[in-house]
Amino acid sequence: MIHLAPEELEFTEITIKDLPLYSYDYDADFPPEGRALKEAIEAADGILFVSPEYNRSIPGALKNAIDWGSRPWGTNSFARKPTGIIGASPGSIGTAVMQSSMRSVLSFLDAPQLNAPEAYITYKAEVFGDDGEVKDGSTAKFLGHYMDEYAAFVARVLAANAPGHIGDLEPDAAKLSR
Repeated sequence: MIHLAPEELEFTEITIKDLPLYSYDYDADFPPEGRALKEAIEAADGILFVSPEYNRSIPGALKNAIDWGSRPWGTNSFARKPTGIIGASPGSIGTAVMQSSMRSVLSFLDAPQLNAPEAYITYKAEVFGDDGEVKDGSTAKFLGHYMDEYAAFVARVLAANAPGHIGDLEPDAAKLSR
């Protein structure tokens, strides 16, 4: 997908493999892995979740990372951060059920989501090369379109969250007059 994305998008993988299991006992003093995750999320203009579906839900490691990124209370790193969700699965419905679960979690976290186009990819080995190349033209075209839409969505959310935007004004200043 990186090769199919608009040139203005820059990608950085945020690793989650070294995170301990989240517990509120860490809230008073986050370990370095938790702090590094929060800093990486906060440094990004947007978050694109690329995930498989495990047992019709969010993989445990991903949910653990989301919990780390949203805690402690009042320091939610996902708030107002534009997000997209995509994944592949050998099943015929791709990652639709996982994405539905993710949308619920991201809504709670106040993370704006790209809702259309939706991308539920059925993984077939003959469609993807070992290097990640998309061999099927229609799949490549769809994924390129998805990445174009994701880039535009991130730009819209960043513009809406920019200082001086009506959403950032004091409540009385945001009232519109006739």
